[in-house]
Amino acid sequence: MRQTILCGVLLFFATIALEARAAEKTADELAREFVNRLAQREYSQAAASFDSQMSHRLPADKLKDLWKGILAQWGELQEIQRIRQQAVQQYQVAIVTCRFQKGLLDVKVVFSANQKISGLFFLPAGRYQSPAYVKPNLFKDSEVIIGTGLWSLPGTLSVPTGEGKLPAVVLVHGSGPQDRNETIGPNQPFRDLAEGLASRGIVVLRYEKRTKHHQLKMALLSGNLTVREETVEDAVSAVRFLQSHERIDRTRVYVLGHSLGGYLLPQMGAEEQEIAGLISLAGSTRPLEEIVLAQVKYLSSLNNEDPAASRQKLQKLAEQVAMVKSSGLKPETPADQLPLGIPARYWLALRGYDATESARTLQKPFLVLQGERDYQVTMDDFTKWKQALGSRKDVRFNTYPKLNHLFMAGEGIATPTEYLKPGNVAEEVVRDIADWIHGQK
Repeated sequence: MRQTILCGVLLFFATIALEARAAEKTADELAREFVNRLAQREYSQAAASFDSQMSHRLPADKLKDLWKGILAQWGELQEIQRIRQQAVQQYQVAIVTCRFQKGLLDVKVVFSANQKISGLFFLPAGRYQSPAYVKPNLFKDSEVIIGTGLWSLPGTLSVPTGEGKLPAVVLVHGSGPQDRNETIGPNQPFRDLAEGLASRGIVVLRYEKRTKHHQLKMALLSGNLTVREETVEDAVSAVRFLQSHERIDRTRVYVLGHSLGGYLLPQMGAEEQEIAGLISLAGSTRPLEEIVLAQVKYLSSLNNEDPAASRQKLQKLAEQVAMVKSSGLKPETPADQLPLGIPARYWLALRGYDATESARTLQKPFLVLQGERDYQVTMDDFTKWKQALGSRKDVRFNTYPKLNHLFMAGEGIATPTEYLKPGNVAEEVVRDIADWIHGQK
């Protein structure tokens, strides 16, 4: 979500390496050189511009695969149209607008203080467009703060106009450092959901994820990070915020979790007993390490990788996954021996957790939604939810044949570059969620 598990974890665990080099060049010039090297297939030279953490996460062979995926979706690079620069805290960001055969794409290159590349994003050069099912005259947005103290978070509360007590829902992100809208490229699925549901008489709270808003502080604690600090604590705080709001019926506060957020719904439900019900959008059920391995296999099959290089990469990842599952995993196990370089404590905290088994113990209504074209959280996950909860009358299951991981429509084989095309959450998903919430009386 920015929305894949692989990309999200990559962004969070990347840190800044400090070296003094190429100081005489501007960020604009360095970004132009970088894009030109990609266009000329000079992947090793391009990757030489990365800081140490980016080099580890996105070496030349993976950069090559990424660029090949871009070209497959957008065609060959025709020209660099313009470059603009912005400062974000201690970083310099160069946005290179490129014309490809099939459209405009912004290559966003983030430079640290030593002019090494510490972040790389490919975004369609378009703007978010609100879907037709959003009715701005039917609700009002206000800025709010979730939690207190060191980890307080800014959020947006969408409240339908009128009077009387209303049902409410908290939106809980997928993996990685997500903003309140779960922005990925030109798409903002949580904004679609929030404004769409508010247009249908439901209060919605969305907020910045802790690993996004407090990214630098969280990086200092990354060796001790677990899903509790990443997701669960703030979701529970958001529920309690809604329960105290004057326009909200405190007995009708729901939690909607997307991807990782859906996987962790049972933990939230167990911690806050007054949650009225749980909504899973592409909530995973398999262990995270298995999902990572499955995604890498899938993406390798799409990229026409060299078979020997692909086997070597998958073998290394399989060994890291085996370490996660082994009795030899300890808190001090080096992160480079584990999938995606995620520290051992994160994996240890998930050991033994089974989302579906935990959900069985919760006497709360469930709504489980799944896009059938989703390659990240698949129909296998949906089947596991159904096997665990299918006999219960307070659980509903819906699938959508044309929808992907963002619950946006597409055709054919799903790929990561599909997320860079402008779209909106399908109206039928918003309608189904709203109808289910209003029906829980």
